[in-house]
Amino acid sequence: MSAADLTLDQDVWVPKYNPWLIAVVVALAAFMETLDTSIANVALPYMAGNLGASNDQSTWVLTSYLVSNAIILPISGWLAVALGRKRFFLSCLVIFTVSSLLCGVAPSLGFLLLFRVMQGAGGGGLQPMAQAILADTFPPEKRGLAFALYGITAIMAPTIGPTLGGWITFNYSWRWIFFINIPVGVVTWFLVRTVVEDPPYLSRLKAAGVKLDYIGIALLTVGVGALQILLDKGQEDDWFGSRFITTLVVASALCLISLVIWEWYQKAPIIDVRMFKNFNFASASLMMFTLGTLLFSALVLMPQFLQTLLGYTSELAGLALSAGGFVLLLEMPIMGQLTTKIQARRLIAFGWLALSIAMFYSTRRLDLQIGFNAAVWLRISQVIGLGFLFVPITLVAYVGVAPEKNNAVAGIVNFMRNMGSSVGTSLVTTLVARRSQMHQLRLVEKARIDNPNFTDVAQNLTQHFFNFGLGRHEAQSTAYARVYQSLQAQAASLAYVDTFMVLCVGAAIMFFLTFFLQKNDPGGGGFRVAE
Repeated sequence: MSAADLTLDQDVWVPKYNPWLIAVVVALAAFMETLDTSIANVALPYMAGNLGASNDQSTWVLTSYLVSNAIILPISGWLAVALGRKRFFLSCLVIFTVSSLLCGVAPSLGFLLLFRVMQGAGGGGLQPMAQAILADTFPPEKRGLAFALYGITAIMAPTIGPTLGGWITFNYSWRWIFFINIPVGVVTWFLVRTVVEDPPYLSRLKAAGVKLDYIGIALLTVGVGALQILLDKGQEDDWFGSRFITTLVVASALCLISLVIWEWYQKAPIIDVRMFKNFNFASASLMMFTLGTLLFSALVLMPQFLQTLLGYTSELAGLALSAGGFVLLLEMPIMGQLTTKIQARRLIAFGWLALSIAMFYSTRRLDLQIGFNAAVWLRISQVIGLGFLFVPITLVAYVGVAPEKNNAVAGIVNFMRNMGSSVGTSLVTTLVARRSQMHQLRLVEKARIDNPNFTDVAQNLTQHFFNFGLGRHEAQSTAYARVYQSLQAQAASLAYVDTFMVLCVGAAIMFFLTFFLQKNDPGGGGFRVAE
């Protein structure tokens, strides 16, 4: 069957149930899964203490989930065709819900890691399939509104995850961050089974048969698995100073390059890499990767800065970030409406420009004297641009792509965003650590006895501690220690400023790339089938 026939078939197909009911159901599943990528972060010390593990060992609770999740994401489109999308979606819900129960009752760290791998594999299919179902359920001119609902889950869940996880762990137990998935998973399974259906073209693709690509799956598993582990453990193990990380880099590069070459020549690839010949799709994938990088970078930087340098509690830092979440919640529905009236690339250009300006503003406003209200407004400025990016970029990814590729588009785009989040987290962690060392060396060079500013501060502090009853020698040692502590804090503060500048430049580059995107027709969707 030709692409044109499939397009016509898709145009006349209408789901039996209200599209918005379907949208809410699948968005609920996606929200549950996205929340699990960040909700366990603050509970790691409690898990380690309860299961008799070290803090370093407990971080594998996050890594194991991300690795299996990242492997499933790009092949979810292939699995949807092989198994049937609804059946695959329901299977993922079952695996995710059951493994959540098993994680909650895990008696040891080893079992918890095994169940987290299962949970990540089940969750890996929920995000892309939810997006693909929305793309098929709504006509092109209404997809922006549907993707706005999905965008709330994709951006809001990581924002509230750490705060919610901390509250549950503090008031109940870390096991409840997994148990809360069970009732949601059960209800969602029954709703999906009732209201979701596969469009006709998927049945025809499944009937045509799908070849199992063992080599492609093996290359993907090793390549993405090694990449995810090295991103998660790189800074901790000093990157190329570690033989383990160097081995992972080589293995990941060889496998991923081989995967692209292998899949390019396959008639039924598990990942349709030939889709990247479509400039719009390739650009949208790059932008979604960058969006994931910037979104998670800011999510890591702001609470870390507030807690480590300003002494905020995790709850107070979460409150400072929560206002940004509310802004996104209000912004997303408006953005869905705007996509029906304004070209997607114009919205994207404004989003990148606003994000770049916000990151530059952060370099000017972030310091050790910043107050709570100022931190709240700074976070609000950082998220305004995000609302203008997620929905339009998702729409652009489908421009020029045939309907039978919707599952593949959703899988790859979500994979790119998730990998961007991993890269962003690793990038900012490394930048802050390295730039802190550099600034500390420069500041320490100025802490010499021939520097009148240093001697004045040291003498004043020495006299201050001496007046409080310390001996002269002890007062002087305490004064020097306090000066060094201040230098460390200043060096770290400057490192955060440098990191936000890097994010500013990244957003600016994406702003200029936007002008090369293909135009779309806001009223009619502008989704043309590629030749």
